[in-house]
Amino acid sequence: MSDAIVAENLVKHFGEVKAVDGLDLTVPFGTVYGLLGPNGAGKTTTVRILTTLLRPDSGRATVSGIDVVQHPDEVRRVIGLTGQYSAIDEYLTGRENLSMVGRLYHLPHAYVKHRSNELLERFSLTDAADRPVRTYSGGMRRRLDLSASLVGRPSILFLDEPTTGLDPRSRQQMWEVIGDLVADGTTVLLTTQYLEEADQLAEKIVVIDRGKVIAKGTSDELKTQVGGDRLEVVIHAGSNLDDALGSLRSLADGEPTLDLSTRRVTAPVSGGSTILVEAVRALDVAGVHVDDIALRRPTLDDVFLSLTGHAAEEVAVDADKPTRGRGRGRGRKGDQ
Repeated sequence: MSDAIVAENLVKHFGEVKAVDGLDLTVPFGTVYGLLGPNGAGKTTTVRILTTLLRPDSGRATVSGIDVVQHPDEVRRVIGLTGQYSAIDEYLTGRENLSMVGRLYHLPHAYVKHRSNELLERFSLTDAADRPVRTYSGGMRRRLDLSASLVGRPSILFLDEPTTGLDPRSRQQMWEVIGDLVADGTTVLLTTQYLEEADQLAEKIVVIDRGKVIAKGTSDELKTQVGGDRLEVVIHAGSNLDDALGSLRSLADGEPTLDLSTRRVTAPVSGGSTILVEAVRALDVAGVHVDDIALRRPTLDDVFLSLTGHAAEEVAVDADKPTRGRGRGRGRKGDQ
């Protein structure tokens, strides 16, 4: 069987900005792939191309073996799409929204009624099903939005930053829902700028910056690229930061970095717990008082910083446009 999603040398310009720059991507069936990058990295533009909402300037892409440019209607029949912003009607009830989506798909009324009840129960929305959506919380709206993208039972689901704007509890609930979908065999392509989200959900991660793939692999594989542990020390107010840097520089495998706002010094190290003891001793000898000291593994933030020279939260030139459509035959190409 062919892969669920294949992109080859995709290129897309917005004026003079190259939003996608020769991007290659292969996503096997039954997996969760994460597209990780800052705002403006090209994630949403890539999703819009793969879901037939944008035509690439060059390159080729297939979804479930179907060319997205030559046969867009066929692609829409096998995909679901949840964008960064909710595409539901807040003046309708939750149940009415799902029914409306079913009609847009030209699905039988009996099927839509059964499927709506099934999804409302699955996403813990049964009690609120007959209330107007404008009374829903942000987390409830996102769950309903995701429910709507599943009315037609798509085999491939695109989630474009599905937890943007959610509180930590609602975000955790969405993660659990996405995990259940994958367990049922759905292929998921997830875009996110949240490092923790990619770490939690994605079997493999593709790191994008300025429209290009700069790294790919599992979370552990990407972290291994950075290598070693990280020694983090929070210096007590009034202590000499230069003395702290000097003390840790002799123990570090690379140049320590300093965050002045938090008085946190971070240094790449090796040697496990032994280096922690040596650091405490060196700082004590230098007369540096410490509020906190810890040894930790590299995070995806370390990976991104190492690969790009800037943190994942930093905003790049924003060529991406918000995705509001849902795919599966709705064909809302005018949404911006």
